[in-house]
Amino acid sequence: MEQAVRDGIIKVNPARVSGWQKLYKQAEDELRDPRALALPDWDTLVQLAEALVAASSNQYRGWGDVVLFAASTAARIGEVSGCRIGDIDTSLWIWTVQRQTTPAPGGLTDKGTKGKRARKVPIIEEIRPLVAQRILSAGPNPDARLFTGPRGGRISTAVLRDATHWDEVVTRLGYEHLRRHDLRHTGLTWLADAGVPIHVLRRIAGHGSLTTTQRYLHPDVHKITAAGAALSTHLSVLRAPRSLPATTVLTR
Repeated sequence: MEQAVRDGIIKVNPARVSGWQKLYKQAEDELRDPRALALPDWDTLVQLAEALVAASSNQYRGWGDVVLFAASTAARIGEVSGCRIGDIDTSLWIWTVQRQTTPAPGGLTDKGTKGKRARKVPIIEEIRPLVAQRILSAGPNPDARLFTGPRGGRISTAVLRDATHWDEVVTRLGYEHLRRHDLRHTGLTWLADAGVPIHVLRRIAGHGSLTTTQRYLHPDVHKITAAGAALSTHLSVLRAPRSLPATTVLTR
């Protein structure tokens, strides 16, 4: 095809893949430093959700709910789509993640999670009213989906992107790098910064490897130096001479 272009037979090589460098860079960033892909704070997340709703057809509120829920639970969009009413424990405010919605030859289908194991995720206070309202709207059926499209259909990352004009919105807000999966990176980064122990963070994320979870820890130099100082203090205590017991004088 390239030779045909050089020979003037065709103008453009239809087999040439464009934009792969940008996609490769995004994948590389995700592997090396997923923290760099996260949103900075809650207000920014709310701003994004509101902008996506405003850009969607008929300003469907559900798109904003999906974005807030995905980031707050550090879940994949497919897992959010697969969430059923019966998966939510409103007494403890815990979501048992046990399925995801993924594309299939016949359309969208439900299957097990990526790790093939169910996991429990906390539902934070900021989104509990949102979740409670959606449960109320969905009705008593435990198999009803917590989130659907405006016509009641299953959602996917591609559906969310197209319905909200995602690329245009995030570019306008100054986050042109942001993808739907980066909502998960956002949640895991916030949990790590909140001081959630790494073994708990791993369970919430559903990571198979601890190394993957460790990428979300903040490389704070002050914490590193503080850890060194704490170790030195500990060792100095161990080195300190122990006081001898008082000598007992025996008398006859």
